[in-house]
Amino acid sequence: MSDKHKITIDEVRHLALLTRINMTEDEIEVMRGQMSDILDSIEVLNQVDTEGVEPTAHSTGVDSVLRNDESLPSISVEDALLNAPNVHDDFIRVRAVFE
Repeated sequence: MSDKHKITIDEVRHLALLTRINMTEDEIEVMRGQMSDILDSIEVLNQVDTEGVEPTAHSTGVDSVLRNDESLPSISVEDALLNAPNVHDDFIRVRAVFE
């Protein structure tokens, strides 16, 4: 872990406060080390030469298997209510949830 990305205990406490996570002193120390390691890993990625590389959201070509969204006629109200156990006007009637 480099000193450049060393997270302080106060910074971890501040993040814990912001996220409303209660942490013991031992957990804060573990988290400090883990967060520093994550920043060190990101620094390694930042050193990779990406000049001339096209930005992409996926590493391979992605084709949508979903159909295009299109408006189609719906079933009639009569057909929708056909198997409803209890109907009132054009609505399905259910037992009261609240009394």
